[in-house]
Amino acid sequence: MNDSISKIEVASAAADILPLATTARRHLHQNPELSFEEFETQAYIARQLDNLGIPYQKIAGTGILAEVLGGRGNGPTVALRGDIDALPITERNTATYASKRIGVMHACGHDVHTASLLGVAGIMQSVKNRLKGTVRFLFQPGEEKLPGGATHMIRDGALINPTPAALFGQHVHPPLEVGKVGFRPGIYMASTDELFLTVQGRGGHGAMPHLAVDPIVITAHLVTAIQQLISRNTDPTLPAVITFGKIESAGGATNVIPNAVNLQGTMRTLNEEWRKELHERLKVLVTGMAKSMGGSAELTINHGYPFLKNDEVLTRWAADEATDFLGADNVVELPIRMTGEDFAFYTHHLPACFYRLGVRNEARGIVSNVHTDTFDVDERCLETGAGLMAWLAIRQLEFAGTR
Repeated sequence: MNDSISKIEVASAAADILPLATTARRHLHQNPELSFEEFETQAYIARQLDNLGIPYQKIAGTGILAEVLGGRGNGPTVALRGDIDALPITERNTATYASKRIGVMHACGHDVHTASLLGVAGIMQSVKNRLKGTVRFLFQPGEEKLPGGATHMIRDGALINPTPAALFGQHVHPPLEVGKVGFRPGIYMASTDELFLTVQGRGGHGAMPHLAVDPIVITAHLVTAIQQLISRNTDPTLPAVITFGKIESAGGATNVIPNAVNLQGTMRTLNEEWRKELHERLKVLVTGMAKSMGGSAELTINHGYPFLKNDEVLTRWAADEATDFLGADNVVELPIRMTGEDFAFYTHHLPACFYRLGVRNEARGIVSNVHTDTFDVDERCLETGAGLMAWLAIRQLEFAGTR
């Protein structure tokens, strides 16, 4: 018997599994659950795996780890990850599969990631007797919320016994047409830290500022000065950004100076050493400047995800394999981006590749970005997503097994 699995066979299997993947995606889209609350989602994934005859275990609270064991004996392990949580957004789409839950929506495509991964599981199960090695499936909770479900998966042993030779993850990408995928070798996405700053002054009458310590004026100076940490202290060749997206006073009115101002923001960079340095410089700046103006400041930094670094060799290999599977016109090189992703934690443990899946269809008006209340996808992306990820797993088992 010829044990080799051709790309034509995988592409055909992905086309055959598209209706089931679409059904799964629509069920998940209609029934979204927030980070670390994905109990129904976990149960649904478990039922699908039961139907496929694939063994699994529940880990990381609401996550699942499943494995397809190849029938040709021991070999390498290749891991595939799909995140399963939704966002606190009320959907405005009117499709029949729109979210049934007010205030919760799959606005970042994790329903697509999960349905695609279930599709891959089905393909792998159908060819398992011709595989040499193991394909591990990581259905991961809580990507959208610190500390990130990836940390829980790693804590619970998702990357050991044995350590996979490679890990692949994909993410929907609205700027990219359906049928296309994108890769970026090396550093790809930024670290993400949450900033919570309280500026304390002394309230008073707006017409008598000399009898008060105005925290709003102190805040105005701080926000401007903090931007100089980026424009004048950061190496211009190193991407970094600090943004305050929320500023509110504790009290205050047209003629009332408040006692305090609260700010919330984000800090992102692509260098771990400079990330640590920025943390320290921020603390020194805000406390020193506030004190010099008669007030005080307290800064809390919630340490978030690290930068995401795609293994260069693995990612270039994966891009070549995608070119072979989908055609050169359907594979693009991506720019660096300053968004964050907890898949980054995995990339600091083993060779990993995180790539983008096109979902756009301008003719049908499917153009909305992720994290918006009108986000949707051209569901043909499920065929591309399942087919390519299955092909990468199959080819990596062969490739890693020869090293």
